[in-house]
Amino acid sequence: MDDPSQTPPLRLGMTAPNFRARTTRGELILSTLRGHWVVLFSHPADFTPVCTSEFIAFAKAQPRFDALDCRLIGLSVDSLPSHFGWIEAIRRDLGVEIGFPIIEDPSMAIARAYGMLDANAQDSSTVRSTFIIAPDGTIQSILTYPLSVGRSVAEILRTVQALQRAMKGDALTPEGWDAGERLFRPPPQTLEGMKSDDGHVWYHDLEEDFIS
Repeated sequence: MDDPSQTPPLRLGMTAPNFRARTTRGELILSTLRGHWVVLFSHPADFTPVCTSEFIAFAKAQPRFDALDCRLIGLSVDSLPSHFGWIEAIRRDLGVEIGFPIIEDPSMAIARAYGMLDANAQDSSTVRSTFIIAPDGTIQSILTYPLSVGRSVAEILRTVQALQRAMKGDALTPEGWDAGERLFRPPPQTLEGMKSDDGHVWYHDLEEDFIS
């Protein structure tokens, strides 16, 4: 992996940094997931209450992500033994199986490469980010939360659905759009396209410019 201190901050449309890492489900090379959507989400430490609630929500929603051909990947600086202890505690005490891989990142190299940490950070307290990666390996969404606020797994799922629909190129998704709801037509790209059949300039209207 490249030196993260020498790489520019990640932005939408950039290629997600590739990595090879140990996980709770074996070795993972990110580039082997090309062709699939990926949600890479990080947390500062195992056994923390906010992150535990998120992992339970991700686990329960995994069949819905799977149906979207979207892979879930967790990330923490904690070791694999700690990860195994944590997911076993979740299974034993809460009855939830964690079916997605959790990466160990003790050197914080992946966290730094993804801009979750300052290059000189000594701990993982700011590792609370979510990256949605398209099948071509480009980053399509970046979400970052503070330690005290849990992420909305439902919103992450909705965002994946909206990104998939919008990437077809024939529509835009309105605020709060869910699969099956009405969509905006994309704006015209030519002067001719802005003209309606009767010669008036075509413009967006919240009612008229929805499509089903």
